[in-house]
Amino acid sequence: MAIFNNNTAKNEKAVQQSQGILNIIGQGTRITGDLVSNGDFRVDGAIEGHVKVGQRLVIGGTGKILGNIEADSATVAGHIKGNITVKNILELKPSAKIDGDIVTNKMVIESGAQFNGRCTMNVAVSVPAGGAAAATSVASK
Repeated sequence: MAIFNNNTAKNEKAVQQSQGILNIIGQGTRITGDLVSNGDFRVDGAIEGHVKVGQRLVIGGTGKILGNIEADSATVAGHIKGNITVKNILELKPSAKIDGDIVTNKMVIESGAQFNGRCTMNVAVSVPAGGAAAATSVASK
């Protein structure tokens, strides 16, 4: 019986590690209100409100967000009007249009992407549980 229990525990652990949460807002869908997700999130529709994603955020070419964004990492091909805080890497594709400030550790901007705002990079980004993002420089002067 002990062998059966060990295998069951190992299988449950493997399933928990392989499960990813993926949320999709499809093209033609419009949402008004703040969104919070612990998993990955893809936006091809429109969101009017703040978006907080615990993992990867992808905004497709038809995606539009009017509000602030917080994410672990993000790829943007659509339009954002608001401030963006990304803990790791922010990628701006050629069709991306950003109107707002960016705080991120690393950023990739492809030719054609538009960015209007201020950018702070090479920072440690921390996001308090219920408040705005805070950034502190990790480079010593």
